[in-house]
Amino acid sequence: MTQRTTLFGFAPGTETARAAEIVRLGVRADRSGLDLFSTSDHPYYGQRLDAYSTLGFVLGATSGIAGLANVTNLPSRPAPVLARAVTSLSALSGGRIVLGIGAGGFWDEIERFGRPRLGPGQAVRALEEAITLVRALSGGGEPVTFHGEFSDIRDIEPADVPAPRIWTGSLGERSLAVTGRLADGWIPGHASDWVSERYLASRPLVDRAAEEAGRDPSDVVTVFNLPGRITDTPLGRTRDGDGRWIGGSVGQWVEELTGAVLDHRAAGFVHFATGGGPLDVALGRWAEDVVPAVRENVAKG
Repeated sequence: MTQRTTLFGFAPGTETARAAEIVRLGVRADRSGLDLFSTSDHPYYGQRLDAYSTLGFVLGATSGIAGLANVTNLPSRPAPVLARAVTSLSALSGGRIVLGIGAGGFWDEIERFGRPRLGPGQAVRALEEAITLVRALSGGGEPVTFHGEFSDIRDIEPADVPAPRIWTGSLGERSLAVTGRLADGWIPGHASDWVSERYLASRPLVDRAAEEAGRDPSDVVTVFNLPGRITDTPLGRTRDGDGRWIGGSVGQWVEELTGAVLDHRAAGFVHFATGGGPLDVALGRWAEDVVPAVRENVAKG
């Protein structure tokens, strides 16, 4: 298995009323040495910032952190246009972009936004087609002609920058198989973590599809969205009655995440602070206390 650096990210939210704060937190995350700035993509909500506008603004204000749409709402973004967006951001930022992409989930909202509702099978086929097109329209080479079910392009010149890393937010069996065949990473849905039934049942499907495609399953990394509180003192229980992680002290976070990397193949974490406290405090504890300690423990093995 290839040895990789564990990735750590932060998601400060998307509210338009907090636009300046979100950019400021992105800059602080970058200066604190985090790897990922994460934003969600829900263009049908008027009080939320557009994902790709936000990523472009934050990447322009930073120098090391990568941007991640977590995850791109594919039904509202035609695949060829999405390919141009991510390759442009890659060129502008020096490769600091990760394409998180999903088949679509909020179908009532998507339809209300003016985009057609897709059935489950259609949505998975659209996801597979989009990943194929993003790769085809990256990395230079000859013009691309592609006659697909959802995109039909003729003699389109690829961007002369490499394709970004592509991580899916797959949930169902068919989309998990697409992840195994084509993607570079997987973000388990509904903030499922490494001990959840969803992860334990789903990751083998990704691995099997990768093997059947002639790939090493370890080439498809798992990056977890991780809500929770970082508290001043240890909690009596760090998981709720359903087994979901709720947080704890710095020491409890460090112990849990170290085990997730060393024992459960976790390749990274995007932290979503919960509890309603100041995000500056949450980011400071995450980036300056938890992350360095986990990195040190993982390096020691």
